[in-house]
Amino acid sequence: MDQRRTGIGLTGFASLPPVPRAQPSAGDLEVLGGIKALLSGLRMALLTGAGLSTDSGIPDYRGPDSPPRSPMTYQEFVGDAANRQRYWARNHIGWSHVRRADPNAGHAAVTALERRGLLTGLITQNVDRLHEDAGSVNVVDLHGRFDQVICLDCKRTYSRQLLAAVLEELNPGFLRRALESGAGEIAPDADATVEDSQLIGGFVVARCPACGGVLKPDFVYFGENVPKERVERAYAMVDEAGALLVAGSSLSVMSGLRFVRHAAKQGKPVVIINRGETRSDDLATIKLAAGVSETLAWLAAELPGLPAP
Repeated sequence: MDQRRTGIGLTGFASLPPVPRAQPSAGDLEVLGGIKALLSGLRMALLTGAGLSTDSGIPDYRGPDSPPRSPMTYQEFVGDAANRQRYWARNHIGWSHVRRADPNAGHAAVTALERRGLLTGLITQNVDRLHEDAGSVNVVDLHGRFDQVICLDCKRTYSRQLLAAVLEELNPGFLRRALESGAGEIAPDADATVEDSQLIGGFVVARCPACGGVLKPDFVYFGENVPKERVERAYAMVDEAGALLVAGSSLSVMSGLRFVRHAAKQGKPVVIINRGETRSDDLATIKLAAGVSETLAWLAAELPGLPAP
């Protein structure tokens, strides 16, 4: 872990502030009471999305206030060297922002729920690794991790922090010039909007130091499949659980939606916490349109422990 990126260092979750006790609105409190009654006595599988990391300064993909985005697909990335140049130039800018994000109260609440034995596991669609930084252990990083890159030829992996240093050496002063020119929106995968085509056109892309192959961020692109073993591990968490809690995901893509459908098919309660509409609102036992971090903090404080086996 990059210790400069977070305030956690080597002491882990112990150095995080206590999970604050949230003060929900009167209207939300009634719904929260129903969620507490529904989930009490059950172990949950938890599915989180980009809406959980917005309080850490990482923008959402599809939240109510999010701008339209057109992420690069896997086919576009592997099929065109110019696309890879544009992607890595933008990612180099976005990485400088996203790598400094810290876990928020919602991440701390998830870790508290796990440590109290209330979770069968955590499935996250986020690639920011903030759950791990907050101390969560049993995590499926469904879409991979942005702190690592992989060579598409020899399959070796490298630290994204190391690559940042290599890219800076290959492109001296690029980051400063890009920031001065006014880089725009940052996406959850560290992609940045840059309008200066001249700036990007001179960017030098790093190659794999072992074989000279193509380097790619070690997360799942649009148009790319989630590895089978991750999906199976996530399904197992849902199978073991008495309920599924979804926090901060619009469930717009099948990679997350399938677990809601799976839980609903098994007749298990599904609770969704998300400010905007989701693709599975019709499958939710209870849906709460509220802030994700404060709601998770409230649940961590209010849900009773499970009886001893």
